[in-house]
Formats: sequence, structure tokens, C-alpha cells
Amino acid sequence: MSQQFNIETVEAAAANPDVEQPWAELGLKEDEYARIREILGRRPTAAELAMYSVMWSEHCSYKSSKVHLRQFGDKLTDEMKKNLMVGIGENAGVTDLGDDWAVTFKVESHNHPSFVEPHQGAATGIGGIVRDIISMGARPVAVMDPLRFGAVEHPDTARVVHGVVAGIGGYGNSLGLPNIGGEVRFDASYQGNPLVNALAVGVLKHEDLRLANASGVGNKVVLFGARTGGDGIGGASVLASESFDDGGKPAKRPSVQVGDPFAEKVLIECCLELFRDSLVEGIQDLGAAGISCATSELASNGEGGMRVELTDVLLRDSTLTPGEILMSESQERMMAVVTPENAERFEAVMAKWDVEYSWLGEVTGDGRLVITWDGETIVDVDPRTVAHDGPVYERPYHRPAWLDDVQADTFRASAAGRDLPQDGPALKAALLELMSAPNMADTSWITKQYDRYVRGNTALASPDDAGVIRVDETTGMGVAVSTDCNDRFAYLDPYTGAQASLAESYRNVTTSGAVPLAVTDCLNFGSPEDPEVMWQFAEAVRGLADACQELGIPVTGGNVSLYNQTGGVAIHPTPTVGVLGRFDDVARRTPSGFGPDADGQAIYLLGTTADELDGSEFARLRGHLGGLPPKLDLAREKLLGELLINASRDGMIDAAHDLAGGGLAATLSEMVLRFGVGARIVLDEVCERDGVDTFTALFSESQARAAVAVPRTEEVRFTDMTTARGFPVARIGVVDAASESLEVQGQFTLPIAQLHQAWEATLPKHFG
Repeated sequence: MSQQFNIETVEAAAANPDVEQPWAELGLKEDEYARIREILGRRPTAAELAMYSVMWSEHCSYKSSKVHLRQFGDKLTDEMKKNLMVGIGENAGVTDLGDDWAVTFKVESHNHPSFVEPHQGAATGIGGIVRDIISMGARPVAVMDPLRFGAVEHPDTARVVHGVVAGIGGYGNSLGLPNIGGEVRFDASYQGNPLVNALAVGVLKHEDLRLANASGVGNKVVLFGARTGGDGIGGASVLASESFDDGGKPAKRPSVQVGDPFAEKVLIECCLELFRDSLVEGIQDLGAAGISCATSELASNGEGGMRVELTDVLLRDSTLTPGEILMSESQERMMAVVTPENAERFEAVMAKWDVEYSWLGEVTGDGRLVITWDGETIVDVDPRTVAHDGPVYERPYHRPAWLDDVQADTFRASAAGRDLPQDGPALKAALLELMSAPNMADTSWITKQYDRYVRGNTALASPDDAGVIRVDETTGMGVAVSTDCNDRFAYLDPYTGAQASLAESYRNVTTSGAVPLAVTDCLNFGSPEDPEVMWQFAEAVRGLADACQELGIPVTGGNVSLYNQTGGVAIHPTPTVGVLGRFDDVARRTPSGFGPDADGQAIYLLGTTADELDGSEFARLRGHLGGLPPKLDLAREKLLGELLINASRDGMIDAAHDLAGGGLAATLSEMVLRFGVGARIVLDEVCERDGVDTFTALFSESQARAAVAVPRTEEVRFTDMTTARGFPVARIGVVDAASESLEVQGQFTLPIAQLHQAWEATLPKHFG
């Protein structure tokens, strides 16, 4: 190995305390650098400075958010803990499914890299979240992708969309993982900060569970997978902690990581064989902060320390400095702890899968992380100070003064809310306009680029409300997963908006028939140094923690992505929420549309409708964003979920769809579009009971509502169940396969073919 640079040892750093160091260029604040010197009792070496800079970045340390995230643990009840095997703090949360099965899932962001280089940024986002799942001892079984892009007509949006979709599809398809759902939204607030949130799901037996810790003095530390290169040096960890300037350039532009899905596919199988034969004592994927993260977290979580020889790292680029090797975020790498007795068997597995590896060092008992270069010590730190005891900021925050005016500007009182469509032709035109809008239109231009059914265990996938995967082929047990976020509601009121995002994801899982068990979240916000943005974040976290407590489901893990803003203008608050639920048997899942055998079934609307159009998709069509989001009743959301689960399990419903963006108009449209089966709708009872006009009945976005199709033989049983629980329900129509249209009696008849043509044309028109 012939690197041409000087190596700074710990001894040299101690002997030369006044050497100037580029701490600011590495993203550290002056007081943070001073604290590092205080912790070490000396000046850090160049390698130590590199480690602290990436591990104390916002992306890795959560230094601005952890004081608020503690609520997820503080508000955790005994009931919420009963299925929780691993919670916040590990690579991914793990939930007990029963019958010795467990599931792990998590959502993370790869936002800034996906703006700089959309294809690789999105691809490595999928790769990184999948490795989090592997590191828990699980086999990855599915992915999802909640996405936010800029205005659909902006000239740069196509660049980002094409790159991101190709990156997600190319990596996920190559791994052989079905992409079972997600979201796609367009809004100008994301123009310079698109959001690429990636979720992965994995399954494991209880005995396969692995944690990221280095224990057992004398156990060996090994790095395996791809070689370490110069791609992604400080990439996610530094780039995700920076905002963009007006030209869309980050303050620092590290290279974006480059992924190799075929190398990761081999790595998955290699790891699963290691787990099956119990050949590793602890394991950690290498994502953000690379070797810096893997060594410090393994050592910090363990019982002793670790000693590593950095010259033993296999490199793709021999010119890398020790600091660059520590910070590199090259993909498809894992670090493990192996007993000496298992070393030979470990090497045999590596040989079988043709995976490169290098033994780097061993676990020690001194509580120190020591890294050497050709035997010279270049890092000597307490690993907890790197991985867990970094800065914690209680950022100042306050409610924005402008929010009063925004909330007072209701849709009904605005010019946009006057002269709303009331007669049949106008309502029909409004429905067509709604369903052809970019945020409501058919997303199959995107989802057809993903394999949704590979591996043969997909029971439901996009465009159904939730993705459903079979876990146990013998019993049919499986899981449903949904992701959602209403950023418009969160902009109007972050507390209620975050709860609405959770409620919608929760409803999607229950409409499929699954029992909600766990939550993961990806909290995307602007700069934490802006007190108004920090208030939005604090309120959203408080809202989610309170809602999880009331619904009785825990947050098991997730991600915070801050500094999503350009030129001082932040994105809308975007708390993406994933909910996971359990099926005893996925054969009982409920699709979200009227099936070909549903002719003559009754259509019921569960819940009540109020005049709640602020922040709605119809208001978006009219260029309006103001007022207050719809009111939430989480107790009613929970009761609705129980009704949908019981009705599905007992065969009372053959289709179910939640009401969310676009209201009843969007739900009925999507239900007839799903399989091309028509329906006749009568809204008189809903309008009279709830005191709303036909327009409001169709386009309001009141919460805790769902539409279901009930076989005639089950109507009495179904209505008896809702009556016994005191839940409002109205019979609003019948499935009419022969009509091949959506008819709202007394108002309009819209042929499904015409609706489908408008719905499917939008994304291809913009993106080809």
C-alpha cells in the first residue's frame, strides 16, 4: 500500500496542540470543536476529527431533534410494548408477529443526494434501508417509496423524477424485492429539495435476531462486502446536514454514493447464511458515516472496546487518506464481530458467496476505540463520545407569526371558495379535474417500472390502500404496510397534520383488514436553526407521540431529515408515517376496489362528513392553502379500524377504501377504476343527515371515514355491528357492473372509460 501522505498519530497531535484544523469545513461549529478537544484532553488527530465531524452531523447524531424524539419513549405504555421486541435506537425496530415470527421495518431519507444525483441518490437510499433490515438478522421481503417532487411543470422536475424512479426501480428490481406501495406528490415547496424516503420490510424468526454491538474480549472484527472507495465521502452524513443556496448548490457537495444492487443481493444471501449458522455475534451495516459509524456504534453498544488496523481495509482507491477511509460511504459493506472459533467457518461462507473480507482487529476490554495505521495509533477515543454522547441542542422555537393569517384564510371565505360547482355538469367536470390533477392521477407510469410481485408473496400492492406481504407460507400469516403524509395539513397545523398523516396510514392498514402493530416515521423539515421550522418539528413530534399513545401503537424507529430548504425557504413540514399491521391469513385481505363479482353489493359510507375543505385537494386545484385542517377524533379512528378489521375477518365486506385526499369523490373514483366496475350513488341521506350540500359531500376531507362494499347477504350483520358500536353509517349506493360508469343520481353519469382516460394521462403527458 503506497499512499502518499503524512499520517498524524495521537502522539503527534498531543505534542502539537496549536495546529490549525479544518473543523468548520467539515461541518463542525466552533464550540463543538472545542468540546472535542475537551473530551480528548488534547487536539484531535486528522482521523479523529473526521470521525467526530460525520458522527456529530445532524444526520447521524440527531442533535437538534433527540430532545423531542424522547417523547416516543416517554409516552410508551405497557400495552404498546407488548409486541415490541426491539425499539428505537437500533438499526430498525422489530415487532413480534407470533408463532416465532417477527417483522422489522423502517423508513429513512436520502433527500439531498437524490437532488444532486437523482439516480444514484435514490438507488443507494433503497440499498441503505435494505442493509438496515439485513443487520437485524432479517430477510428483506419488500420496499416502499414515499416521494415528493417540485411543481410538475417545472423544467427541472423531469430530471429528478426520471432519475429517482429509475434508481429505485433499478436497485429494487435487481435485488428481487417487490415494491408494494408509497406515495408521489408534487408541490413547488419541494423544487430544490425533493424528498426520497425509502422503506423496507424484513421477516425473521425470533432466534435470528441480531443487534449492533461488539462484545466478547478477543472476538474478531471483520469488514466484508464491497471495497472502500472515494464515493460518498461524508455524503449522506454531511450533505444531509446542509441546506441549499438559491442556485440549488449545497454548501458542501461531497460525491454521492454509487450502488451495486447485484453485490448487495449476494451480500443479503451471505448474511442470511451467517445468521442461520450463528457465525456472527454482532453486525452493523455501513451507511452514513461508513467505518466511523460502524466501529464507534459497535464498540459503544458493546461491553468493552475495539482495536482496528485501518491499513487492512480493502480499497478501490489507494490514494484515500485515513480520514477519508473512515468517512467513505461506499455501499454494500457490513461489519461483524466473530468469535475466533467461528473465523474459519465465516471465511468458508465468504468463499462460497465470493464476498471479499478483511479482518480488521478485535474486541478489547478497555472501553476505548483504538484505530491504527501501520501500527501507529491515529484514533484513541471513548466510542460513546463519538456515537452516542455527542451534542444535544435545545433549539429555540416559536409559533410563526404568519400562521394566524394563514389559518384565518379559510377556503370558504376566500375567492377560490366562492361559486363552487353545484349542478350535475359542473360537479362532473370538477371530479374529472380532480382525478387528472398530478397528485390524484394514476401513478402506474411509475409503479410499472417496479416489480411488485417478485418472490410470489405479494397479496396486495399499489394502487391498493396498503401493500400486503405473506410471511408464513404454511399458515398464510402476513403483514400490511402503508405510508402517508399530508404536508398541506401539516403546514396549516403541524400537530394536527402529523396526526392526520398517522391516521390515514392507520386507516389504510385497517381497510385492508390488518391489525395495526407498529409505526415508523421519516420527519422531513427545513433548518432547525430557524425557530419557526423548529416549532413545526416540535409540534409534529408531539402530535405523533400523542396519537400513537391514543391509538396504542409504538414508534419502533425511523429517521429525521433536516435542512430541507433552498435560499432560506423551507419545504412544507413533511412527517411521513408508515404503519405496519398483522394478518392471521392474507387470504382474508380486502382489496380497495369493486371486484368483478361485486355486482349488486351495497355501498356504505362509514363516518360523518363536515364542511372541511381547508388544505384539501380541491382547494389545491384552486390555488388555495389556508384555514385549519379537518378535526381529528382518534378514538373514532380506532373504532373505525376495529369495525373494518372485524368486517374483513368475518367476510362482511368485499372491498374497502379509506377517505382521504380528494374525499368521497376520489374514493369512489378509485374504487370503480380499480377493476373497471361501475357504481350508482345516492347522496341524499348523507347530505340530509350531516347538513352538507352535494359538493361538500363529494369533496370534503373529513377524517375517520371509509367506503365499503357489502354483499346483500351480509347487510343486516354489518349494520347491526355498526349500530351496536354507535358508529354512523349510511347506505349510499350499489355496485353496478353493467353500467360501466360512476353515477351520482340526480347529478351526473361519468363513464369509467372517460374517467380512466383523464386519470391515466397526466404523468405520461409530463414525463413521457
